[in-house]
Amino acid sequence: MDLDGGFTMPASASPSVVPVPFSNPAHVDPEEAFVASISSCHLLTYLYLASRQGFCVHHYRDEAVGVMTRNEKGVPWVSSVTLNPQIAYTGDKRPAPQDEERLHHLAHEQCFIANSIKTQVTVKGTPHEQIT
Repeated sequence: MDLDGGFTMPASASPSVVPVPFSNPAHVDPEEAFVASISSCHLLTYLYLASRQGFCVHHYRDEAVGVMTRNEKGVPWVSSVTLNPQIAYTGDKRPAPQDEERLHHLAHEQCFIANSIKTQVTVKGTPHEQIT
């Protein structure tokens, strides 16, 4: 799969759907790419909003998890994605938990990907780490 900027990402069907050797578990499958796109859109929107509020994000890590179910026609789909952000801040101004909750809510509302899908997206709250 060729992406903007000349980056090439090896892609394959998921080995859970298409058995090896017809798939490659070392390559990104479409479901993983979908979950990653939701996660990265939320991350980038969150970083923008946090910076506009004067918060300096030192580290943002997300271990997003997607769940596949079958729809009413029996077709598998990614029905839900849970984002699990772990965020560390630096600088004098640190967000309170309610600030982070508000920023995540706004990030979800403004994320282009989240506004383009029917998948339920949940952001799990995690206490932020303080960086000195």
